[in-house]
Amino acid sequence: MLLGFGAKAVRGSGSSAREIASPEGVAACVIFLILGGVATALTQRIGWVAGGGLIGFYLLFALKVADQWERAAVLRFGRYQGMRGPGLYFIVPLVDKISRYVDQRIRVTDVTAESALTRDTVPVNVIAIVFWLVWDAEKSILEVEDFGQAVRMSAQTALLESIGRHQLAQMITERESLGRELQTVLDSKTNPWGITVQSVEIRDVHIPAALEDAMSRQAQAERERQARIVLGTAETEISAKFAEASLVYQNNPIALHLRAMNMLYEAIKEKGAMVIVPSSAVETMGLGGMLATTTLGAKQVN
Repeated sequence: MLLGFGAKAVRGSGSSAREIASPEGVAACVIFLILGGVATALTQRIGWVAGGGLIGFYLLFALKVADQWERAAVLRFGRYQGMRGPGLYFIVPLVDKISRYVDQRIRVTDVTAESALTRDTVPVNVIAIVFWLVWDAEKSILEVEDFGQAVRMSAQTALLESIGRHQLAQMITERESLGRELQTVLDSKTNPWGITVQSVEIRDVHIPAALEDAMSRQAQAERERQARIVLGTAETEISAKFAEASLVYQNNPIALHLRAMNMLYEAIKEKGAMVIVPSSAVETMGLGGMLATTTLGAKQVN
């Protein structure tokens, strides 16, 4: 049994350039150096450029910016101080450290289980997609080392357990209920980490080609069986109606004669039709007069 997953890597502590000096800090440092140089040129005092350099050097490492969807965790001498962002914020150089930037947008993680056995011992390949987000950045940093990896591993385990609890037919026909079950299980695991799983979708279920062919033949045989059952049911209902009609005709000979006359009329009304009726049947049903009338009417029309 093979497992696989793919997703964008979760940004941990960020790039070293972003930790050491942000673009905004570099810009502030350059601006203060220029202002200090201009002030020195105007006043002929070297202190302006030195002061501008010191302020710029401080802002180079103290000024940070977090994007709208990001939160930054700040540690002071290794102790958690709080979350910063979004927007502009400051830290104390050499004292504070940014441990991690947390992206709070919805993320997508795809999980694949290959050759996993269902409850009826059928090997299947299942591809699922997990939609999740960080709703509490503080918990996601303090409670788990790598929450992205934790979500992926939890999704793998839950997917395998769910496959083992369901039969193949349920895996194919009840994907939505299976996804809701996985979402509930994952959400209960990840909520203590400040993460919520919004939904899980079963994107595809692959079965071996030989088994797929056997299932196709089974479905065809089932359809033929259903067709035969419907035909047999119809025959049973028709025979029951005939039995009811026979009881009516048994107690009412005139109705039987009228039915016979109607059947005979339906048989001879088409042009070119010929029906041979025994004379005894004609006399019994009193059809002689009717046949003569019908023949005479046909000759007159012609």
